[in-house]
Amino acid sequence: MKVIDTHCDALLKLQQGMRQNLKLNYQNEKTIETNVNRLKKGNVKIQFYAVFIDPDIPSDEKWQHALEQVDLFYSEIIEKHPDIKHIKSWEEASLLKEREIGAVLTLEGADAFGNSLVKLRHLYRLGVLSIGLTWNNANLCADGVGEPRGSGLTLLGKEVVSLNNENQIWTDVSHLSVKSFWDVMELADYPFASHSNARAICDHPRNLADDQVKAMFNKKGLIHLVFNPPFINEQKKVATIPDLIKHIDHLCALGGEKQIGFGSDFDGITTFVKGLENASKYPTLINELLKHYNEEQVRGFAFENFLSNIPK
Repeated sequence: MKVIDTHCDALLKLQQGMRQNLKLNYQNEKTIETNVNRLKKGNVKIQFYAVFIDPDIPSDEKWQHALEQVDLFYSEIIEKHPDIKHIKSWEEASLLKEREIGAVLTLEGADAFGNSLVKLRHLYRLGVLSIGLTWNNANLCADGVGEPRGSGLTLLGKEVVSLNNENQIWTDVSHLSVKSFWDVMELADYPFASHSNARAICDHPRNLADDQVKAMFNKKGLIHLVFNPPFINEQKKVATIPDLIKHIDHLCALGGEKQIGFGSDFDGITTFVKGLENASKYPTLINELLKHYNEEQVRGFAFENFLSNIPK
Protein backbone atom coordinates (compact mmCIF):
# COMPACT_ATOMS: atom_id res chain seq x y z
CA MET A 1 0.00 0.00 0.00
CA LYS A 2 1.30 3.45 -0.94
CA VAL A 3 2.23 5.90 1.83
CA ILE A 4 2.52 9.68 2.03
CA ASP A 5 4.76 11.03 4.82
CA THR A 6 4.51 14.74 5.52
CA HIS A 7 7.59 15.37 7.66
CA CYS A 8 11.24 14.35 7.74
CA ASP A 9 14.56 16.10 8.48
CA ALA A 10 16.77 14.46 5.87
CA LEU A 11 17.88 17.86 4.56
CA LEU A 12 19.34 18.79 7.95
CA LYS A 13 21.32 15.53 8.04
CA LEU A 14 22.59 16.12 4.51
CA GLN A 15 23.63 19.65 5.48
CA GLN A 16 25.39 18.48 8.63
CA GLY A 17 27.26 15.91 6.56
CA MET A 18 28.28 18.51 3.96
CA ARG A 19 29.52 20.92 6.63
CA GLN A 20 31.59 18.09 8.15
CA ASN A 21 33.02 17.21 4.72
CA LEU A 22 31.28 13.84 4.79
CA LYS A 23 30.01 12.39 1.53
CA LEU A 24 26.55 11.13 2.38
CA ASN A 25 24.90 9.13 -0.40
CA TYR A 26 21.16 9.69 -0.17
CA GLN A 27 20.54 6.46 -2.07
CA ASN A 28 21.67 4.22 0.77
CA GLU A 29 23.16 6.26 3.64
CA LYS A 30 22.48 4.18 6.76
CA THR A 31 22.25 7.20 9.05
CA ILE A 32 19.36 8.65 7.00
CA GLU A 33 16.08 6.96 7.88
CA THR A 34 14.42 8.21 4.71
CA ASN A 35 17.13 7.27 2.20
CA VAL A 36 15.95 6.23 -1.28
CA ASN A 37 16.29 2.51 -0.68
CA ARG A 38 14.20 2.74 2.49
CA LEU A 39 11.54 4.92 0.83
CA LYS A 40 11.17 2.34 -1.93
CA LYS A 41 11.06 -0.60 0.45
CA GLY A 42 8.42 1.18 2.54
CA ASN A 43 6.39 2.04 -0.59
CA VAL A 44 6.53 5.75 0.25
CA LYS A 45 4.93 7.53 -2.71
CA ILE A 46 5.40 11.11 -1.51
CA GLN A 47 7.92 12.33 1.07
CA PHE A 48 7.91 15.85 2.52
CA TYR A 49 11.35 17.37 3.23
CA ALA A 50 11.56 20.12 5.86
CA VAL A 51 13.99 23.00 5.81
CA PHE A 52 14.82 23.44 9.49
CA ILE A 53 17.22 26.01 10.96
CA ASP A 54 18.54 25.37 14.45
CA PRO A 55 17.58 28.32 16.71
CA ASP A 56 21.21 28.62 17.84
CA ILE A 57 22.28 29.64 14.33
CA PRO A 58 23.04 33.42 14.33
CA SER A 59 20.25 35.44 12.72
CA ASP A 60 22.44 36.76 9.91
CA GLU A 61 23.35 33.20 8.87
CA LYS A 62 19.90 31.62 8.87
CA TRP A 63 18.96 32.48 5.30
CA GLN A 64 22.23 30.98 4.04
CA HIS A 65 21.53 27.80 6.01
CA ALA A 66 18.06 27.60 4.48
CA LEU A 67 19.42 28.07 0.96
CA GLU A 68 22.00 25.35 1.58
CA GLN A 69 19.27 22.89 2.52
CA VAL A 70 17.18 23.83 -0.52
CA ASP A 71 20.27 23.41 -2.70
CA LEU A 72 20.88 19.95 -1.22
CA PHE A 73 17.24 19.06 -1.90
CA TYR A 74 17.82 19.82 -5.57
CA SER A 75 21.38 18.55 -5.96
CA GLU A 76 21.39 15.42 -3.76
CA ILE A 77 17.77 14.28 -3.92
CA ILE A 78 16.15 15.49 -7.14
CA GLU A 79 19.03 15.72 -9.61
CA LYS A 80 20.76 12.48 -8.62
CA HIS A 81 17.60 10.36 -8.56
CA PRO A 82 15.55 10.54 -11.78
CA ASP A 83 12.75 8.52 -10.18
CA ILE A 84 12.24 11.20 -7.49
CA LYS A 85 10.11 14.03 -8.84
CA HIS A 86 9.87 17.46 -7.23
CA ILE A 87 6.21 18.32 -6.64
CA LYS A 88 6.03 22.08 -7.16
CA SER A 89 2.24 22.39 -7.21
CA TRP A 90 -0.48 20.36 -5.54
CA GLU A 91 -1.87 19.21 -8.89
CA GLU A 92 1.34 17.27 -9.51
CA ALA A 93 0.77 15.05 -6.45
CA SER A 94 -1.68 12.87 -8.36
CA LEU A 95 0.35 12.73 -11.58
CA LEU A 96 3.23 10.53 -10.39
CA LYS A 97 3.95 7.46 -12.49
CA GLU A 98 4.09 3.94 -11.06
CA ARG A 99 7.77 3.88 -10.04
CA GLU A 100 8.14 7.56 -9.21
CA ILE A 101 8.42 9.09 -5.73
CA GLY A 102 7.18 12.62 -5.15
CA ALA A 103 9.24 15.07 -3.10
CA VAL A 104 7.65 18.10 -1.42
CA LEU A 105 9.73 20.95 0.01
CA THR A 106 8.52 22.55 3.26
CA LEU A 107 9.71 25.12 5.78
CA GLU A 108 9.75 24.43 9.54
CA GLY A 109 10.02 27.83 11.19
CA ALA A 110 9.95 31.34 9.71
CA ASP A 111 13.38 32.10 11.20
CA ALA A 112 14.82 31.38 7.75
CA PHE A 113 13.32 34.50 6.16
CA GLY A 114 13.23 36.78 9.23
CA ASN A 115 11.00 39.73 8.41
CA SER A 116 11.63 39.62 4.65
CA LEU A 117 8.57 38.78 2.58
CA VAL A 118 10.84 38.92 -0.49
CA LYS A 119 12.70 35.90 0.90
CA LEU A 120 9.39 34.18 1.63
CA ARG A 121 8.27 34.70 -1.96
CA HIS A 122 11.59 33.24 -3.13
CA LEU A 123 10.82 30.13 -1.09
CA TYR A 124 7.44 29.86 -2.80
CA ARG A 125 9.19 30.09 -6.19
CA LEU A 126 11.66 27.38 -5.13
CA GLY A 127 8.72 25.07 -4.54
CA VAL A 128 7.96 25.29 -0.81
CA LEU A 129 4.33 24.17 -0.37
CA SER A 130 3.95 24.22 3.43
CA ILE A 131 5.11 26.84 5.93
CA GLY A 132 5.38 26.21 9.65
CA LEU A 133 5.59 29.63 11.31
CA THR A 134 7.70 28.37 14.22
CA TRP A 135 9.66 25.53 15.61
CA ASN A 136 9.44 25.42 19.44
CA ASN A 137 10.96 28.86 19.96
CA ALA A 138 9.53 32.32 19.29
CA ASN A 139 10.45 34.33 16.21
CA LEU A 140 9.27 37.46 14.39
CA CYS A 141 6.07 35.73 13.21
CA ALA A 142 4.77 33.92 16.29
CA ASP A 143 5.47 32.11 19.54
CA GLY A 144 6.22 28.43 19.39
CA VAL A 145 5.07 25.81 21.84
CA GLY A 146 8.28 26.16 23.88
CA GLU A 147 8.02 29.93 24.43
CA PRO A 148 6.88 30.50 28.06
CA ARG A 149 4.96 33.74 27.38
CA GLY A 150 2.62 31.85 25.03
CA SER A 151 1.71 34.76 22.79
CA GLY A 152 0.15 34.45 19.35
CA LEU A 153 0.85 35.70 15.85
CA THR A 154 2.49 39.06 15.21
CA LEU A 155 1.31 41.36 12.43
CA LEU A 156 4.07 39.85 10.29
CA GLY A 157 2.87 36.35 11.09
CA LYS A 158 -0.66 37.25 10.07
CA GLU A 159 0.66 38.66 6.80
CA VAL A 160 2.52 35.40 6.15
CA VAL A 161 -0.67 33.39 6.66
CA SER A 162 -2.45 35.72 4.24
CA LEU A 163 0.28 35.16 1.62
CA ASN A 164 0.06 31.41 2.20
CA ASN A 165 -3.67 31.63 1.47
CA GLU A 166 -3.07 33.58 -1.74
CA ASN A 167 -0.54 31.01 -2.94
CA GLN A 168 -2.42 27.87 -1.81
CA ILE A 169 0.31 27.09 0.72
CA TRP A 170 -0.42 25.08 3.84
CA THR A 171 0.11 26.86 7.16
CA ASP A 172 1.55 24.18 9.46
CA VAL A 173 0.40 24.40 13.10
CA SER A 174 2.48 21.54 14.53
CA HIS A 175 4.91 23.61 16.62
CA LEU A 176 2.77 26.63 17.45
CA SER A 177 1.83 27.91 20.90
CA VAL A 178 -1.85 27.47 21.76
CA LYS A 179 -2.56 31.18 21.16
CA SER A 180 -0.70 31.10 17.84
CA PHE A 181 -2.70 28.02 16.84
CA TRP A 182 -6.00 29.79 17.39
CA ASP A 183 -4.78 32.88 15.56
CA VAL A 184 -3.92 30.68 12.59
CA MET A 185 -7.31 28.99 12.71
CA GLU A 186 -8.99 32.39 12.39
CA LEU A 187 -6.95 33.31 9.32
CA ALA A 188 -5.72 30.24 7.45
CA ASP A 189 -7.54 28.79 4.46
CA TYR A 190 -5.25 25.76 4.51
CA PRO A 191 -4.38 24.75 8.10
CA PHE A 192 -2.27 21.63 8.42
CA ALA A 193 -0.54 19.68 11.20
CA SER A 194 2.38 17.92 9.55
CA HIS A 195 3.48 15.93 12.60
CA SER A 196 1.29 16.07 15.72
CA ASN A 197 -0.59 13.60 17.91
CA ALA A 198 -3.59 13.68 20.28
CA ARG A 199 -2.97 15.39 23.61
CA ALA A 200 -5.86 13.48 25.20
CA ILE A 201 -3.82 10.29 24.74
CA CYS A 202 -0.38 11.76 25.51
CA ASP A 203 -0.30 15.05 27.43
CA HIS A 204 2.65 16.64 25.68
CA PRO A 205 2.63 20.32 24.63
CA ARG A 206 3.55 19.32 21.07
CA ASN A 207 0.27 17.44 20.72
CA LEU A 208 -3.16 18.89 19.91
CA ALA A 209 -5.95 19.13 22.48
CA ASP A 210 -9.42 17.93 21.53
CA ASP A 211 -10.76 21.43 20.88
CA GLN A 212 -7.83 22.07 18.55
CA VAL A 213 -8.37 18.75 16.79
CA LYS A 214 -12.06 19.48 16.25
CA ALA A 215 -11.26 22.97 14.95
CA MET A 216 -8.83 21.46 12.45
CA PHE A 217 -11.34 18.92 11.25
CA ASN A 218 -14.10 21.54 11.01
CA LYS A 219 -11.85 23.62 8.77
CA LYS A 220 -10.92 20.67 6.52
CA GLY A 221 -7.41 20.56 7.97
CA LEU A 222 -5.25 17.44 7.96
CA ILE A 223 -3.55 16.03 11.05
CA HIS A 224 -0.62 13.72 10.35
CA LEU A 225 0.66 11.58 13.21
CA VAL A 226 4.26 11.76 14.39
CA PHE A 227 6.28 8.66 15.36
CA ASN A 228 8.27 10.22 18.21
CA PRO A 229 7.74 8.02 21.34
CA PRO A 230 7.56 10.95 23.84
CA PHE A 231 4.63 12.31 21.80
CA ILE A 232 2.93 8.88 21.84
CA ASN A 233 3.35 7.66 25.42
CA GLU A 234 3.27 10.22 28.20
CA GLN A 235 6.63 10.60 29.98
CA LYS A 236 8.05 7.54 28.19
CA LYS A 237 10.80 7.14 25.62
CA VAL A 238 9.45 3.88 24.22
CA ALA A 239 6.33 3.17 22.20
CA THR A 240 4.78 0.38 20.17
CA ILE A 241 2.63 0.47 17.06
CA PRO A 242 -0.49 -0.32 19.16
CA ASP A 243 0.37 2.75 21.25
CA LEU A 244 0.41 4.86 18.08
CA ILE A 245 -2.88 3.37 16.93
CA LYS A 246 -4.53 4.67 20.12
CA HIS A 247 -4.00 8.17 18.71
CA ILE A 248 -5.59 7.16 15.40
CA ASP A 249 -8.55 5.67 17.29
CA HIS A 250 -9.00 8.90 19.23
CA LEU A 251 -8.77 11.17 16.19
CA CYS A 252 -11.27 8.97 14.37
CA ALA A 253 -13.62 9.19 17.36
CA LEU A 254 -13.45 12.99 17.01
CA GLY A 255 -14.56 12.76 13.39
CA GLY A 256 -11.21 12.70 11.63
CA GLU A 257 -11.25 9.38 9.80
CA LYS A 258 -10.96 11.19 6.44
CA GLN A 259 -8.46 13.80 7.62
CA ILE A 260 -5.57 11.96 9.26
CA GLY A 261 -2.31 10.60 7.92
CA PHE A 262 1.38 10.12 8.78
CA GLY A 263 4.18 12.62 9.41
CA SER A 264 6.92 10.42 10.82
CA ASP A 265 9.61 13.00 11.74
CA PHE A 266 12.21 10.45 10.63
CA ASP A 267 15.73 11.93 10.68
CA GLY A 268 14.54 14.39 13.31
CA ILE A 269 13.84 11.91 16.13
CA THR A 270 16.33 9.89 18.13
CA THR A 271 14.05 7.24 19.62
CA PHE A 272 11.65 5.12 17.64
CA VAL A 273 8.41 3.18 17.75
CA LYS A 274 9.31 -0.49 18.05
CA GLY A 275 9.16 -1.97 14.56
CA LEU A 276 8.95 1.47 12.93
CA GLU A 277 12.57 2.62 12.97
CA ASN A 278 12.81 4.01 9.43
CA ALA A 279 10.81 4.51 6.24
CA SER A 280 11.30 0.91 5.11
CA LYS A 281 9.15 -0.29 8.02
CA TYR A 282 5.90 1.32 6.85
CA PRO A 283 4.46 -2.07 5.73
CA THR A 284 4.64 -3.20 9.37
CA LEU A 285 2.45 -0.26 10.40
CA ILE A 286 0.03 -0.85 7.51
CA ASN A 287 -0.33 -4.54 8.35
CA GLU A 288 -1.05 -3.75 12.00
CA LEU A 289 -3.62 -1.12 11.03
CA LEU A 290 -5.41 -3.66 8.82
CA LYS A 291 -6.09 -5.67 11.97
CA HIS A 292 -8.08 -2.73 13.39
CA TYR A 293 -9.53 -0.98 10.33
CA ASN A 294 -10.81 -2.05 6.94
CA GLU A 295 -8.70 -1.61 3.80
CA GLU A 296 -10.52 1.51 2.64
CA GLN A 297 -9.91 3.24 5.95
CA VAL A 298 -6.23 2.28 6.00
CA ARG A 299 -5.76 3.48 2.41
CA GLY A 300 -7.20 6.77 3.64
CA PHE A 301 -4.72 7.04 6.49
CA ALA A 302 -1.83 6.01 4.25
CA PHE A 303 -2.40 8.30 1.26
CA GLU A 304 -5.96 8.90 0.06
CA ASN A 305 -6.94 11.39 2.79
CA PHE A 306 -4.01 13.55 1.76
CA LEU A 307 -4.89 13.49 -1.94
CA SER A 308 -8.54 14.26 -1.18
CA ASN A 309 -7.75 17.31 0.96
CA ILE A 310 -4.93 19.11 -0.85
CA PRO A 311 -5.58 22.77 -1.72
CA LYS A 312 -7.58 23.24 -4.90
